[in-house]
Amino acid sequence: MTMMRTLLGAATATALTAGAGLAEPALIFDLGGKFDKSFNESAYMGAERWAEETGGEYLEIEMQSEAQREQALRRFAEAGANPIITTGFAFSDPIAQVAPDYPDTDFVTIDGYVDAPNVLTIGFAEHQGSYLVGVLAAMASEGDTVGFIGGMDVPLIRKFACGYAQGVKAVNPDATVISNMTGTTPAAWNDPVTGSELTRAQIGQGADVIYAAAGGTGVGILQTAADEDILSIGVDSNQNYLHPGQVLTSMTKRVDNAVYDVMMSGDDLETGTVQILGLADDGVGYAVDEYNEEMITEEMAARVEEAKANIISGDVEVHDYTSDDSCPDLSF
Repeated sequence: MTMMRTLLGAATATALTAGAGLAEPALIFDLGGKFDKSFNESAYMGAERWAEETGGEYLEIEMQSEAQREQALRRFAEAGANPIITTGFAFSDPIAQVAPDYPDTDFVTIDGYVDAPNVLTIGFAEHQGSYLVGVLAAMASEGDTVGFIGGMDVPLIRKFACGYAQGVKAVNPDATVISNMTGTTPAAWNDPVTGSELTRAQIGQGADVIYAAAGGTGVGILQTAADEDILSIGVDSNQNYLHPGQVLTSMTKRVDNAVYDVMMSGDDLETGTVQILGLADDGVGYAVDEYNEEMITEEMAARVEEAKANIISGDVEVHDYTSDDSCPDLSF
């Protein structure tokens, strides 16, 4: 199987045109890189699963700067790629600009939102999955203080933090949840040094479990938590394996399934719609495997599964920060 892994530049247009007959779908990774061990890598795994099962090929590219977003969309569209799948909310505006110019091309935004007839919007109920790992964090904590470190300070990441805080408070109403964001620009997704510094700062304030929702920055957060002998919580991909016995769990966001399903849909892809994947759809969840199963006690497992069932049934409603830009259990 021949894969096209190129950077935007003088040779890209030629490379894409040459490969157009070989690869129908295209996947554009957000800043932070394809192998960020988190959001982008989950998308990559979904595409690879599709390719392995079908023998198909796909175009792909990793963003190096904000300026490349619209350029990549247009070049893939001109090359005949279809559908064009993007990862990250920052693609919303570029897709809104480009999609009308290519009405016969299907675009997919994962985590963004675009209201257009040839665009499929896929989102996740991250607040629900974050609530569950908050329950586990509160039960695993030996004190009354846990932490959250996000990537770029945007409503989507506040949605993670808010759900997490609500889960923590459901177990321990007296708990303190410390919250920090890595930055206010896209560079915040790939800044493990700052992530490490924030982790040490939160440990200094008493946090003994820290949830990282920061893309590639999370690698530094999880590493420092392990070095300082506290627990961490991974995000998007199952990151338990990175530090066995130190990563309490990971809030899984099945971007891989979303990418896989889109590619499998082929010509039957339904655009002009919005899909939100939550606990009931296995779109989000928490990870238990050989790397952390000894850390999840029977009591913890029972409590978190009860919470999951109650959220799915509607008996517990997890507040969605993006619904009103507020969080009853956490101040930003």
